[in-house]
Amino acid sequence: MYRVKQFDTDVDLADFSTWLKQQGVDHRISEESGQQVLWLDNPDQAEPVLAALDQYLHRPGVKEAVTAVNESPVFVGGRWQPSPKHAPFVLATIIICALVAWMTSFGQSPLTMLLMIVDPQQYTWTTFDQRLAALTQTLVAGELWRPLTPAFLHFSWSHLIFNSVMMWFLGSQIEWFDGRLRLVFLFLVTALISNGLQFAVSGPLFGGLSGVVYGVLGYCWLSQQRQTRFQFPPALMVFAVVWMLIGFTELPVWLGIGPMANEAHLGGLLAGLLMAVLLTPPKKSPT
Repeated sequence: MYRVKQFDTDVDLADFSTWLKQQGVDHRISEESGQQVLWLDNPDQAEPVLAALDQYLHRPGVKEAVTAVNESPVFVGGRWQPSPKHAPFVLATIIICALVAWMTSFGQSPLTMLLMIVDPQQYTWTTFDQRLAALTQTLVAGELWRPLTPAFLHFSWSHLIFNSVMMWFLGSQIEWFDGRLRLVFLFLVTALISNGLQFAVSGPLFGGLSGVVYGVLGYCWLSQQRQTRFQFPPALMVFAVVWMLIGFTELPVWLGIGPMANEAHLGGLLAGLLMAVLLTPPKKSPT
């Protein structure tokens, strides 16, 4: 085996060792001359293991997060794998989206018009003033659900599946660690802001959960900087931002994907970042 580092015997590495096993890192910790020695089977893993160990020993919150991962029923082999009982709100949201997709035939049935932010057949919405007037009249008429319901509309299987997977992976973590009420509030704020911005810029012909997904993404990324608790690959944020920027170009149309709800993505991301600033992380994450 490859000798990596030695420590005083009073350094407790039990939780870190358990975490390494969950990550599939073959190792052992021995005792020599009153010192603990960390050994690895694969020397190529030395650099990332040492970096993780430094975080574990010196960064506030990381040790607690590792302990929570080791003990939590929603982590299997160190990976986030909740069951439906751990995230009922997220599950209900995905089911509603699937039912709406079926009932509207992915936006092809007349029911779709009832769930858009305004009825595009009833109002003229070419200019911003016309869109504002249409929304005002819609709300005055008592159709108060419309600013929210575009989030449940989807226009293809790929659209629905991608949003559902992202919502399950990220939203379930917020529901588990930060609480269901926090996630419900975040959902409402990001849905209303993303839908509102998209409508203000382009009109009512849009739908999808991606504005909320971007909000959840922004919240997880920024709130994670304040308190480590989410399983969040840093590359995910880079990919999401790059994809959003691509959406503002003609490339998605050239690729046959079609126009994207770019303003909804941007509005959702900004709303999620704002919520991460305004809402403090929980004092203690559940295990």
